[in-house]
Amino acid sequence: MSQLVNATAPRGAPYFDSIFEHAPSHDGTKLRIGIVMSRFNREVGEGLLSAAVAELRRLGVADHDVTLATVPGALEIPLTLQTLAQSGRVDAMIALGTVIRGETYHFEVVSNDACRGIMETQLETGIPVANGLLTCEDDDQARVRMANKGRDCAQAAVEMARLQAAIRERASQSGGRHDF
Repeated sequence: MSQLVNATAPRGAPYFDSIFEHAPSHDGTKLRIGIVMSRFNREVGEGLLSAAVAELRRLGVADHDVTLATVPGALEIPLTLQTLAQSGRVDAMIALGTVIRGETYHFEVVSNDACRGIMETQLETGIPVANGLLTCEDDDQARVRMANKGRDCAQAAVEMARLQAAIRERASQSGGRHDF
């Protein structure tokens, strides 16, 4: 039985000494990223977008490898993500938008259904989606979170695209064995 090498190991260090482990990669070189942004609450959406694009560039994703589609609101995000995924022109996607709590049940409906649709899209298509749909109590909370969330989504999209590719590559090299 493999022993956990060091539960407090530095970020990126292996967890076990005898188990194959896919190391995280944030190399965005030659990755194609699709971004779908809701135009509802445009200021926050554009803040999320600006942070995500800046981080994608820092990670090596070329501008010509980024596709941006804007949609009216959060409920339109999943369908557009699905269409992008089915195009075969993206390795990962980022969903950006904001749902602000109001005084009606509408907040729960929109946030729950949009997030469910985002999750279903990645599971059905096999293309990772970094969920940057902020669900906030008010505009101030959204503005505080937008830069970090945009950056985090870019990192997650790149890491998940690389992880999916690495898993597929290892599986193809295993010759049908189940040890990938």
